[in-house]
Amino acid sequence: MVKSLERPTPSELITAVDRVGVTVAELRPYLSEPGLYPYGRQKLLATDEVEIIAMNWATQRQCSPHDHGSSFGVISVVQGTISHDLYTLDQDDTPAKYLSRVEKEGTNYFAARGMVHSMGNPLTTPAVTLHFYAPPITRMKVYDLENCLACVVSDDCGAWWPTEQRQRLAVLKLTRKTGDQPRTTGSRVVDPGRPGDPVLR
Repeated sequence: MVKSLERPTPSELITAVDRVGVTVAELRPYLSEPGLYPYGRQKLLATDEVEIIAMNWATQRQCSPHDHGSSFGVISVVQGTISHDLYTLDQDDTPAKYLSRVEKEGTNYFAARGMVHSMGNPLTTPAVTLHFYAPPITRMKVYDLENCLACVVSDDCGAWWPTEQRQRLAVLKLTRKTGDQPRTTGSRVVDPGRPGDPVLR
């Protein structure tokens, strides 16, 4: 269903994901171990239009704040509980967290184009998510707020500061340090949707 999509709209991708119905037992042979990273990352499908990535989350670990390049997506919580932090971007494109919430097993949520967020497994029990993006993610930006930096990463890098130099396509200095209050003038929030919104299932 997802593989056959051509230039899907957000609504078309959401509808396709709602019909997938994958179980953790079906995904288990394809899950990668997290190792030192927040999650193990395994690409299951990549076409010119969409990609599907399975993520196997380390316990009690959080990924870095990041966007999805010019892509939008739908994230399915297949197993466990996911912590989810959402960020505003101020006029200098520096993220500041404005909301934390919990995503429960069996839910899907929409990631709008331009949204900056971070996710993690806050518990000691397993967590698995399935990510659908259109178009496939390229030039994702990962943030290191402690050191006031951002990095455009290669397509094979996850949502963490890259450990390999080749994965660092561009490193950018941010203008506001962690702990500063975000500026209200010119700030923007990319709303990922809320439970009950028409785009969410």
